[in-house]
Amino acid sequence: MAPHWDNGVQSRRRRRDWTHFFGVIRLVAVLDDLRNHARDEVPVVVIGAGPVGVRVAQELRRRAPALPVVIYGAEPWAPYNRVRLSSALAGEMQWAEVTRDVALPPDAATMTRFGCSVTAIQREIRCVVDRTGRVQPYSRLVLATGSTPHVPDIPGIAMSGVFTFRDWNDAQQLAARLVRSRATVVLGGGLLGLEAARAMRRFHTRVTVVEHCDRLMARQLDHGGAELLRLQVEESGIAVVLEDGVTRVLGAGRVEGVRLRGGREIACDTLVVATGIRPNLQLALQAGLSIGRGIRVNDRMQTTDNLIYAAGECAEHRGAVYGVVAPGLEQAAVAAHNIAGGDAQYTGSAVATRLKVMRFPVFSVGEFAGDELPELAREQVFHRPAEALYRKIVIRRGRIIGAIAVGEWDELARVQEAVARGRKLHPWNRWRFARSGGLWPAAAGTGVAHWPQHTAVCNCTGITRGCLTEAIDAGCGTVEQLAAATGASTVCGSCRPLLAQLCGSAAAREPVPHFRALFVLAIAALGLGLAAGLLPSIPYASTVQLPLRWDVLWRESLWKQVSGFSLLALAVALAVLGLRKRWRRFSLGEYAGWRLVHVAIGTGALALLFVHTGGRLGDHLNLALSGSMVGLALVGAVAGGVISREHALEGPGAKKLKDTSLRLHVLFLWPLPVLLAFHVLKTYWY
Repeated sequence: MAPHWDNGVQSRRRRRDWTHFFGVIRLVAVLDDLRNHARDEVPVVVIGAGPVGVRVAQELRRRAPALPVVIYGAEPWAPYNRVRLSSALAGEMQWAEVTRDVALPPDAATMTRFGCSVTAIQREIRCVVDRTGRVQPYSRLVLATGSTPHVPDIPGIAMSGVFTFRDWNDAQQLAARLVRSRATVVLGGGLLGLEAARAMRRFHTRVTVVEHCDRLMARQLDHGGAELLRLQVEESGIAVVLEDGVTRVLGAGRVEGVRLRGGREIACDTLVVATGIRPNLQLALQAGLSIGRGIRVNDRMQTTDNLIYAAGECAEHRGAVYGVVAPGLEQAAVAAHNIAGGDAQYTGSAVATRLKVMRFPVFSVGEFAGDELPELAREQVFHRPAEALYRKIVIRRGRIIGAIAVGEWDELARVQEAVARGRKLHPWNRWRFARSGGLWPAAAGTGVAHWPQHTAVCNCTGITRGCLTEAIDAGCGTVEQLAAATGASTVCGSCRPLLAQLCGSAAAREPVPHFRALFVLAIAALGLGLAAGLLPSIPYASTVQLPLRWDVLWRESLWKQVSGFSLLALAVALAVLGLRKRWRRFSLGEYAGWRLVHVAIGTGALALLFVHTGGRLGDHLNLALSGSMVGLALVGAVAGGVISREHALEGPGAKKLKDTSLRLHVLFLWPLPVLLAFHVLKTYWY
């Protein structure tokens, strides 16, 4: 009789034989399936139905309408927007709004398999196997597998009452927990943790955020910005614990509290873990693809297998793994373009964080110096705690390389574009920032229709103003049509007001109010300024016998004083009118009306200067004063003329001319008060 262990060996051999047999049967089935598909075009398979996977399918449909696409999603739900999950959990959105603008192409060439995960990639026969055992051939394969929440190895972390917050299933479980929870601890003070904390406060639950770093959102903010954010979070009723961590989850089978590294214990019935994410690499690893921190890809978004692409949170490009949506959408567009026969290159993303935390705007871009300044860089901070404003710019060799903002800032799109292109900041830009927190004149920072063509309007998708303008020219007249054509506003939706503004601007470029009167006054001022600078002076009377002596205006002290003080009064009036634009509390009346009055008074002042001097600009101090006034009027007239005809002017030249003339207007204005004061002092002292 054979030893007992022989039976085990024989059993294992029989199992191997059966496994081999079924493997042969499956291979035959796969080959047969491939022969059946030989007559048809083999589809592109996309694994992952998140925003990146959906964007791949949308771009493929746009670039190659006849190309069949099969998209797999492990979750049973239709594609949705993860960014809006916190709003849904807080009761601010319904499911329909969470899925808005994340729709797959509704056609026969796009096949969806939701609730069906892929278990294996068989590269040698170019197919994938899903959890039902179905074998799906592919011509190209796109891995958009995303990431999963990182759950730290803490004693008691597996107890009931511990949740993650990453997908719709997590949101549903937390929604069921919301009503019963009386005390919640959120582990992690990043974006996801703060959003989870806000949502858990819906029914006045006591919420505490525990963050191991010395500040909230350490990857996006410096200490000054994070401190302002902390104050806002605490004002909303959420407690914040910094520079500490959870060492044990307390309870007997169910969460009753947490013990911190410092020894403090916090009682709670719910623990939400929001300590970061980890890329989903299992499929790529099993398929033998090159793996680092993510699935390694080249500039065409190809893995080490040229038929397999990767994009989004699972992809590693040039050593970088981006954990936000915008770079993933850019990668998806590049991958789809190349699959469709194009030749696109992805060179990396200048990651900008532009979001609302607890409904409080937070922005960071570039090298913003969270802990220490970059080499050869210096920073400039604008901070108004009473207005809940914190802004910082980082400058190297005169060029802006980074920025942070906590609170509202209407120049964010232009700041992002300036950082991306390393724009030069002039001394007057930095002076304006120190004084008011803005880098450019108000007219230059607003009006999306006048933004540079390459400025991103939708930060999440990277859609630029130029791309949106092209879509509008092609017939898109509403925000919904723009979203469908370009993908703008389909992630967080915060740029929808900008799209609405752009639609309105593009539909009809309305002239500024009183544009005709403004144009006439600008031409008059331009003519007077040129006359003062180019025409010869008016001569004195050659004899005293003339019945009309015009030269008394310059010979007699009384008339000189009348015209001089009148000119000074007009100058003061112009200075006061300037407050309408630069002082927010000065809000009386319509700005366009005040601008017209400003130009009218400036034209009158120029005429009065001619009366006061007779066209004699003088020498030395008088020449500097007259030249400053004439130059101020000339560039102001040019600016007024361009503004009055802006609705009819095309191209960037008009905007550049306006901006240049406005800057020169300010430049000529600066020395004027000092020169006037010296002129008056000289006249009466001597």
